[in-house]
Amino acid sequence: MAGMIFIVVKFTVRPEYGDAWLSRVDDFTQSTRAEPGNLWFDWSVSVDDPNQFVLVEAFADADAGGEHVRSDHFKAAMQLMPPMLVKTPEIINAEIPGHGWSEMGELKVP
Repeated sequence: MAGMIFIVVKFTVRPEYGDAWLSRVDDFTQSTRAEPGNLWFDWSVSVDDPNQFVLVEAFADADAGGEHVRSDHFKAAMQLMPPMLVKTPEIINAEIPGHGWSEMGELKVP
């Protein structure tokens, strides 16, 4: 059985766009979350750099990931983002077993 596509992307945003980044990419975020094959699409901000946003996303399988990249909202985001960025985003993209989060084995909450 094929696993999910797990992706982490670091976006380093120009300081003048830091406060507006999440609102500017909200259409992309909401449209991606609505895709049938999207498992999650979550933004975080680095605790070390307030202008670095980390996107953690997952898709049910390679087909769902491909549909995402071919979507109109993905293509629009690829045009919207570059002028707001300091550099090309860094990415990890892997197929991994399973289709969701697992509980951490080393730490249990009673």
